[in-house]
Amino acid sequence: MSYLIAENISLSRGEKTLLDSVDLTITQGDKIAMVARNGSGKSTFLRILTGQESSEGIHMLQYNPNIKICFLEQEPSFDPEETIWTAVLTPGIETHDALLNSDEKSDASKTEDIWRVEAKLKEILFKLNLTKLDKKTGVLSGGEKKRLGLAKLFAQEPDLVILDEPTNHLDLDMIEWLETQLKSPSVTLLIVTHDRYFLDNICNRIVELDRGRFINYTGNYTDFLEKRATRIETERSEKTKIQKLLNKELEWIRRSPQARTTKSKSRVDNYYKTKEKITGPKELGEITIDIDMHRLGSKILECHNISKTLGGKLLFELFDYKFKKGEKVGIVGANGAGKTTLVNVMTGQLKADAGKVIIGDTVVFGYYTQMGLKLEQDLRVIDVIRSVAEYLPLKNGKKMSAEALLERFLFPRAQQSVYASQLSGGERRRLYLLQILMANPNFLILDEPTNDLDIITLNILEDYLEHFPGCAIIISHDRYFMDKIVDHLFILEGDGKVKDYNGKYTDYRRENRIKTKENTKEAPSVAKQDFKLDKEKKNKIRKLERQIEDLEYQKMSLEERMLDPQLSLEEITDLSKSFSQMKDDLAALEDQWMELVD
Repeated sequence: MSYLIAENISLSRGEKTLLDSVDLTITQGDKIAMVARNGSGKSTFLRILTGQESSEGIHMLQYNPNIKICFLEQEPSFDPEETIWTAVLTPGIETHDALLNSDEKSDASKTEDIWRVEAKLKEILFKLNLTKLDKKTGVLSGGEKKRLGLAKLFAQEPDLVILDEPTNHLDLDMIEWLETQLKSPSVTLLIVTHDRYFLDNICNRIVELDRGRFINYTGNYTDFLEKRATRIETERSEKTKIQKLLNKELEWIRRSPQARTTKSKSRVDNYYKTKEKITGPKELGEITIDIDMHRLGSKILECHNISKTLGGKLLFELFDYKFKKGEKVGIVGANGAGKTTLVNVMTGQLKADAGKVIIGDTVVFGYYTQMGLKLEQDLRVIDVIRSVAEYLPLKNGKKMSAEALLERFLFPRAQQSVYASQLSGGERRRLYLLQILMANPNFLILDEPTNDLDIITLNILEDYLEHFPGCAIIISHDRYFMDKIVDHLFILEGDGKVKDYNGKYTDYRRENRIKTKENTKEAPSVAKQDFKLDKEKKNKIRKLERQIEDLEYQKMSLEERMLDPQLSLEEITDLSKSFSQMKDDLAALEDQWMELVD
């Protein structure tokens, strides 16, 4: 069943073509990701699909009238005076209508509707860690606003979900919760995200936006990488043939024929047409930059039993660590755990409540903050970088100019004359990153560097960091990025505890999940506790526990079957119905169990 059909969508910004007569069809069960460089038009395309922006020329947008479509932008906005609870009760949402449009129902029926709706909404909000329902949206953090946006979206029970960078500002627990929701066979999805594990775990189709055109790939992110590599190799072979033809044409043109006959003119025209065919952004190759970094002495950064409390909350206590040359450390923890505060204390921007921080004399920090690029006046892209330095010193006495560094990070010469205010959000973040790197630091601190950066830029940044000879501290919820770059992790576990974990981010999460399951298994069941229940109640509880355990196992088996990419639409529909019924049965058994225990 088709949910949405878009045909002949075009859009330009000045001389730049963002969308060149692109088509996209979304059918039930699709989980589609769009990938492209920042500024290519991904978010613009989503806004066109959702009616927030217009396409150019003759085009078609056809929606299935029997489905509900919900869109979550990168930065959800709310009335700052409304509360979390009133914000989630949006007119038009089925749950909101159930609360208001019940004039023909009896008082008992109205009460039941209200209880059902409130329970459902609160369950969604609490799962997204939004428990203070009377809190004004005007004081919410970026992460809280993103979670509230997700709560509003899932409250509407949409058939087609359209998401623009949904993992930005979310901690890992929330990202994993969102993954679980979107994996459901009942969800049809169109998403723009830079989270590559997210793409690998969820998507069954990837659309690459390249020079205004769509290129479709079936499969997840791993499949996309393999198929894209094959496509590029094929194109490279074709370009080699075209280049040979060009060289032949160029040799002929240089002879400067005296008589410009129709035939010779056509050959000149043919030369330029052929040249256009091989013009376009260069593919990524080796981008290693052999920097002549500021010398880093033996004493780098030392934390001696530092502690910090903010707003009555103990963030870290007696944290002790000495950094070594070339070390790359990740800092992870839930939102509000104190990751950024720890870094600010390390760099001397905040004073520790106790303990001491020693910064080596040779240390030059480069601090990329979540706040992003701030300019006192609007400058051209090249001037933003030149305001830091004209060139970057390389080894062997060589230099890399500001223009060359910009080109390495996907700012072609033509774009370097554009003013920073004209850049997309992702391009501004990329420019800010280059502003930090141009200062040639020997100790990089990157606080959520992956937010708003496209996958291609992330590959370039990762390559840069892998060859960076200095130290680096990285705060990020991007599992893929952290696994690829950091040597070990500082984990803020709460109550002032900071764990130094020697391993990858996903290893830590896996171990954590196993421990949680073991703790759950070790917890004594209600039936085995010394409750003074009569024999009949004990038997009922034991029987319910066996039923719940069996049903949980069946549910897990069904979930695995539903992930099979070979399933037909009819099979997916049948399994989805069975899964829904199983969840209802499980909830009913758990309610019975709770009643007996109480």
